Amino acid sequence: MDARLNVFGSPTAGKVLKHFVSAGKALEGSALPLATQELVKIRASQINGCGFCLDMHTKDAAAAGETSVRLHLVAAWREATVFTDAERAALELAEQGTRLGDAAGGVTDEAWANAAKYYDEEQLAALVSLIALINAFNRMNVIIQQPAGDYQPGQFG
Repeated sequence: MDARLNVFGSPTAGKVLKHFVSAGKALEGSALPLATQELVKIRASQINGCGFCLDMHTKDAAAAGETSVRLHLVAAWREATVFTDAERAALELAEQGTRLGDAAGGVTDEAWANAAKYYDEEQLAALVSLIALINAFNRMNVIIQQPAGDYQPGQFG
Protein backbone atom coordinates (compact mmCIF):
# COMPACT_ATOMS: atom_id res chain seq x y z
CA MET A 1 0.00 0.00 0.00
CA ASP A 2 1.31 3.41 -0.95
CA ALA A 3 0.23 6.81 0.27
CA ARG A 4 -1.79 8.91 -2.14
CA LEU A 5 0.84 11.63 -1.93
CA ASN A 6 4.53 11.51 -1.05
CA VAL A 7 4.60 14.24 1.58
CA PHE A 8 8.32 13.68 2.12
CA GLY A 9 8.99 14.39 -1.55
CA SER A 10 6.72 17.41 -1.86
CA PRO A 11 8.35 20.81 -1.30
CA THR A 12 5.08 22.29 -0.03
CA ALA A 13 4.13 19.41 2.26
CA GLY A 14 7.76 19.18 3.37
CA LYS A 15 7.69 22.81 4.55
CA VAL A 16 4.44 22.25 6.42
CA LEU A 17 5.72 19.05 8.05
CA LYS A 18 8.92 20.84 9.08
CA HIS A 19 6.82 23.36 11.02
CA PHE A 20 4.60 20.63 12.49
CA VAL A 21 7.70 18.75 13.68
CA SER A 22 9.17 21.96 15.13
CA ALA A 23 5.95 22.55 17.05
CA GLY A 24 6.14 18.99 18.36
CA LYS A 25 9.73 19.54 19.52
CA ALA A 26 8.62 22.64 21.46
CA LEU A 27 6.01 20.54 23.23
CA GLU A 28 8.52 17.81 24.12
CA GLY A 29 10.37 20.39 26.22
CA SER A 30 7.23 21.53 28.03
CA ALA A 31 6.25 20.71 31.61
CA LEU A 32 3.43 18.44 30.39
CA PRO A 33 4.56 14.89 31.29
CA LEU A 34 5.78 12.90 28.29
CA ALA A 35 3.62 9.91 29.24
CA THR A 36 0.55 12.15 29.17
CA GLN A 37 1.61 13.55 25.81
CA GLU A 38 1.83 10.08 24.29
CA LEU A 39 -1.51 9.00 25.78
CA VAL A 40 -3.19 12.09 24.31
CA LYS A 41 -1.61 11.50 20.89
CA ILE A 42 -2.75 7.88 20.96
CA ARG A 43 -6.33 8.72 21.97
CA ALA A 44 -6.78 11.43 19.34
CA SER A 45 -5.27 9.12 16.72
CA GLN A 46 -7.69 6.34 17.72
CA ILE A 47 -10.66 8.68 17.33
CA ASN A 48 -9.41 9.96 13.97
CA GLY A 49 -8.50 6.49 12.67
CA CYS A 50 -4.89 7.44 11.96
CA GLY A 51 -3.01 4.16 11.70
CA PHE A 52 0.31 5.86 10.97
CA CYS A 53 0.16 7.97 14.15
CA LEU A 54 -1.07 5.02 16.23
CA ASP A 55 1.83 2.94 14.98
CA MET A 56 4.29 5.71 15.80
CA HIS A 57 3.00 6.80 19.19
CA THR A 58 2.30 3.36 20.64
CA LYS A 59 5.80 2.23 19.66
CA ASP A 60 7.43 5.43 20.96
CA ALA A 61 5.48 5.13 24.22
CA ALA A 62 6.49 1.48 24.64
CA ALA A 63 10.13 2.34 23.92
CA ALA A 64 9.92 5.04 26.60
CA GLY A 65 8.72 2.47 29.15
CA GLU A 66 4.93 2.68 28.88
CA THR A 67 3.26 -0.61 29.80
CA SER A 68 1.34 -2.70 27.30
CA VAL A 69 -1.64 -2.75 29.67
CA ARG A 70 -1.95 1.03 29.63
CA LEU A 71 -1.41 1.19 25.87
CA HIS A 72 -4.12 -1.39 25.27
CA LEU A 73 -6.56 0.40 27.55
CA VAL A 74 -6.29 3.94 26.15
CA ALA A 75 -9.42 3.43 24.05
CA ALA A 76 -11.34 2.42 27.19
CA TRP A 77 -9.71 4.85 29.61
CA ARG A 78 -12.97 5.65 31.42
CA GLU A 79 -13.32 2.06 32.62
CA ALA A 80 -9.61 1.39 33.13
CA THR A 81 -8.04 1.70 36.58
CA VAL A 82 -4.50 2.20 35.28
CA PHE A 83 -4.66 5.95 34.59
CA THR A 84 -4.21 8.78 37.07
CA ASP A 85 -6.89 11.42 37.58
CA ALA A 86 -4.65 13.92 35.79
CA GLU A 87 -4.25 11.59 32.80
CA ARG A 88 -8.01 11.04 32.72
CA ALA A 89 -8.56 14.80 32.63
CA ALA A 90 -6.09 15.13 29.76
CA LEU A 91 -7.74 12.27 27.86
CA GLU A 92 -11.18 13.83 28.30
CA LEU A 93 -9.90 17.17 27.03
CA ALA A 94 -8.24 15.38 24.10
CA GLU A 95 -11.46 13.57 23.22
CA GLN A 96 -13.59 16.68 23.36
CA GLY A 97 -10.97 18.73 21.50
CA THR A 98 -10.78 16.08 18.79
CA ARG A 99 -14.55 15.68 18.45
CA LEU A 100 -15.36 19.38 18.07
CA GLY A 101 -17.73 18.67 15.19
CA ASP A 102 -19.72 16.21 17.30
CA ALA A 103 -20.66 18.73 19.98
CA ALA A 104 -22.18 22.14 19.31
CA GLY A 105 -20.50 23.62 22.38
CA GLY A 106 -17.02 22.24 21.76
CA VAL A 107 -15.06 21.54 24.93
CA THR A 108 -17.24 21.71 28.03
CA ASP A 109 -16.52 23.96 30.97
CA GLU A 110 -16.48 20.84 33.16
CA ALA A 111 -13.74 19.18 31.09
CA TRP A 112 -11.69 22.37 31.14
CA ALA A 113 -12.13 22.89 34.90
CA ASN A 114 -11.18 19.28 35.56
CA ALA A 115 -7.99 19.60 33.51
CA ALA A 116 -7.19 22.89 35.27
CA LYS A 117 -7.25 21.04 38.62
CA TYR A 118 -4.20 19.02 37.55
CA TYR A 119 -2.31 21.22 35.12
CA ASP A 120 -1.02 24.77 35.49
CA GLU A 121 -1.47 27.38 32.78
CA GLU A 122 1.71 26.44 30.88
CA GLN A 123 0.84 22.75 30.98
CA LEU A 124 -2.67 23.55 29.75
CA ALA A 125 -1.16 25.61 26.92
CA ALA A 126 1.00 22.62 26.00
CA LEU A 127 -1.96 20.24 26.25
CA VAL A 128 -4.19 22.38 24.03
CA SER A 129 -1.36 22.85 21.52
CA LEU A 130 -0.66 19.12 21.52
CA ILE A 131 -4.31 18.28 20.88
CA ALA A 132 -4.40 20.72 17.95
CA LEU A 133 -1.11 19.44 16.55
CA ILE A 134 -1.90 15.71 16.71
CA ASN A 135 -5.24 16.39 15.04
CA ALA A 136 -3.41 18.19 12.22
CA PHE A 137 -0.99 15.27 11.80
CA ASN A 138 -3.90 12.80 11.92
CA ARG A 139 -5.85 14.64 9.27
CA MET A 140 -2.90 14.87 6.90
CA ASN A 141 -2.10 11.15 7.27
CA VAL A 142 -5.71 9.99 6.97
CA ILE A 143 -6.36 12.13 3.88
CA ILE A 144 -3.32 10.74 2.06
CA GLN A 145 -3.77 7.22 3.48
CA GLN A 146 -0.25 7.07 4.90
CA PRO A 147 0.48 3.36 5.50
CA ALA A 148 1.09 2.11 9.03
CA GLY A 149 3.15 -0.69 10.53
CA ASP A 150 6.74 -0.03 9.54
CA TYR A 151 7.59 2.75 11.98
CA GLN A 152 10.65 2.24 14.16
CA PRO A 153 10.86 4.13 17.51
CA GLY A 154 12.78 7.36 17.12
CA GLN A 155 12.75 7.06 13.33
CA PHE A 156 12.13 10.78 12.82
CA GLY A 157 14.67 11.91 15.39
